[in-house]
Amino acid sequence: MRSVLLAVMPAVLPLSLLTAPEPPADLILTGGKVWTADASCPVAQAVAVRDGKIVFVGTDKDAARWKGKKTQVVPLRGRLVTPGFEDAHMHVMSGARNLDRIDLTDETALPAIQERIRRFAKANPASPWVLGRGWVYGSFPGGLPTREQLDAVVPDRPAYMDCYDGHTGWANSRALVLAGITRDTKDPQNGTIVRDPKTGEPTGALKEAAGGLVKDLLPEPDPERHYALLLQALELLNRTGITAVQDAGWTSEEVARYLPLLERARAAGKLTVRVRLTFDVSPDDPATGVAEAVRLRDRTQGGAIVFGGMKGYVDGVIESHTAAMLTPYSDDPALGRGMPRWGPAVLDRAVAAADKAGLQVWLHAIGDRGIRMALDAYAGAAAQNGARDRRHRVEHVEAVDAADVPRFAALGAVASMQPLHANPDQNNEEVWERNVGPERARRGFAWRLIEQAGGRIAFGSDWPVVTPDVFRGLYCAVARKTREGTPAGGWMPQSAVSVESALRHYTIDAAWAGFGEKERGSLSVGKRADLVVLSRDILAEPPEEILRTRALFTLLDGKPVWRDPSLE
Repeated sequence: MRSVLLAVMPAVLPLSLLTAPEPPADLILTGGKVWTADASCPVAQAVAVRDGKIVFVGTDKDAARWKGKKTQVVPLRGRLVTPGFEDAHMHVMSGARNLDRIDLTDETALPAIQERIRRFAKANPASPWVLGRGWVYGSFPGGLPTREQLDAVVPDRPAYMDCYDGHTGWANSRALVLAGITRDTKDPQNGTIVRDPKTGEPTGALKEAAGGLVKDLLPEPDPERHYALLLQALELLNRTGITAVQDAGWTSEEVARYLPLLERARAAGKLTVRVRLTFDVSPDDPATGVAEAVRLRDRTQGGAIVFGGMKGYVDGVIESHTAAMLTPYSDDPALGRGMPRWGPAVLDRAVAAADKAGLQVWLHAIGDRGIRMALDAYAGAAAQNGARDRRHRVEHVEAVDAADVPRFAALGAVASMQPLHANPDQNNEEVWERNVGPERARRGFAWRLIEQAGGRIAFGSDWPVVTPDVFRGLYCAVARKTREGTPAGGWMPQSAVSVESALRHYTIDAAWAGFGEKERGSLSVGKRADLVVLSRDILAEPPEEILRTRALFTLLDGKPVWRDPSLE
């Protein structure tokens, strides 16, 4: 990729390129380095766009022939152009909603977390609830928060803070009272009310489905406010170069509440990313869920908003010991092997039914046992229903067993992974790694192992679990370090990937994971002009420069949806 530019250009131009094209291009980006994600022409100097499609990729000299009287020419001045980024796993409406809540994602010390909550509560005295998200397990002694810690800063009204991963909640005493959670409350299915081992009283930590006892009471923004937050979220995504997202699971209630907001934005010309959605399917009634996923898919075929499949949760998360593991947790074997949400037989039948209906299946599977259950279900569906282009997905893939690494390629399954989940802060180093133990930790977030075995990886953020900032994700993928540069050699650096691999996982591989590679994901003639101009050539500079990189110019269908004021 760093070879002489003209070496990748055709030696002989086809006859069609020797005469001036008609009509000319609407836009030409010239004088830069164009990373195309297209093996037939990996690097170029210029791109020309007409009617929202790419009509030329090649040298500056040949691009000049596409210029007409009304053609806009943008001089790149050596900057890097890539395909628009695609976030292959996020929760766009939840991310929008959380723009109105306390963001705890950058705080790792309990006093700092409490101070941020205290300031928000003081600044919003009329808010009936104090809500936030983003805390990490390693911030609390013992790995879990307590109601007393939250009472200390919000004593006057209910407060609830979701963990960064969304799998554990933190409630103060008033919230517990409103939810009717006492020492006598039974754990809900697939959930745990954490209790004081001496008194049996709820501590304020609520694992998995137990969080729903409080979350069902939380006020939702009214539709107008949520629409305004959606528009803010879209701008936030465009600012980091994102032009497409794949949303990881909506319930029936969310479809009714949120789909009209997305459709309103599309009708108003304000939907500045392409959106692919999935429908949540529960183990309690998978047949109904699969039928609804099919109905939504058939209703939304084509266009900027589509439903593409079903989503299921095989397990929980490693930090709270709810991910399904093949052997007991290393920090406390008495906790067992985690909590699969589906029985294998029920999961296999549901996946086979969805597969037969032509749905793409997304399965959240974090622990090695959960990942194996997902892959086994995909293998069973293929054996039962015959060959087809499935592209079923395993979401997160945090602790994969070595025997299952090659199965991604063998099954044609997507490893949908989020680089910043491997951010080596104290949460991963002191909780995640402790819980799985050193042998399993060596295969933690095993991007390179899956690549080497021929598997396809799609990168995303899981926003609002972590920031959707693609540059943060790229840096973590290639350096396995925090923004502060720790640890010095990187955390489990054997699983880091190259900058070019990381870019592929955020572009053409992510598009492939969403069945979109024929229209986007690479800068190729005939594809949609979804692209981004970066402030730095991250392919030629040290990895640390990725953190100082920003999107200067983001195009969707050839039209700017973000333009940095510094771009002349």
